[in-house]
Amino acid sequence: MTEIKLDALLRSEKNGKPKKVRADGFAPAVIYGPGVKTRSLKIKKLDFERVFKQAGESNLIDLTIDKEEPVKVIIKDIQKNVVNQGVAHVDFYQVDMSKKITAEISLNLIGESKAELELGGTLVKNMDSIEVQCLPGDLVDHIDVDLSKLDNFGDAVRVADLALPSGMAATSEPDKVVVSAIEPRKEEEKPKEEAEEEAPVAEGEKDEKKKEDEKNKEGDEKKEEKGGNKEKGSEKKK
Repeated sequence: MTEIKLDALLRSEKNGKPKKVRADGFAPAVIYGPGVKTRSLKIKKLDFERVFKQAGESNLIDLTIDKEEPVKVIIKDIQKNVVNQGVAHVDFYQVDMSKKITAEISLNLIGESKAELELGGTLVKNMDSIEVQCLPGDLVDHIDVDLSKLDNFGDAVRVADLALPSGMAATSEPDKVVVSAIEPRKEEEKPKEEAEEEAPVAEGEKDEKKKEDEKNKEGDEKKEEKGGNKEKGSEKKK
């Protein structure tokens, strides 16, 4: 694995007030770990963003603080500015290479699912990452999830099915579903009356219907005319 390096400077109350640090193009940070004194740091934002693209939260970083000997760390937490989404604060965790740690590893879908491609099914991904325990030196960038195991509706890849690297163990339940194939939803059938209303009418049927509507209209007009004549006759008699 390629070594990922990052430089940091110690930050004190005099030279490291968060507002001033950010205005100078740095991000406030902190480093801590088992048997390690917690220290406040500052790191160049652009350098950190470049490193984070490589390391994520599951790869080791060689962090050099004020030209000291580099120490092995992982990115434990990142706080972002709610307005511009820029890096606001970073937590580094200094690891002991001889002791197991808990980390989140991203999941990467590979292969093709027969249930999706041939049967028209839908894939449902329930997990984007998985929590594991391992020695720091056994950390990996991602874990592959093989979709070729999903042949039929109802098939699933579970945590127990994942091919984890040697020395790594998942903390999640073995039966927890990572991704599954389900049958596509069928469109609900419309009520018969609604379907008849929406059914297309042939040209001949349209003409017949038009004639019938005109005929009914004429009949209604004649009835109204007769009714009017009767009323006039009644008035004359009076």
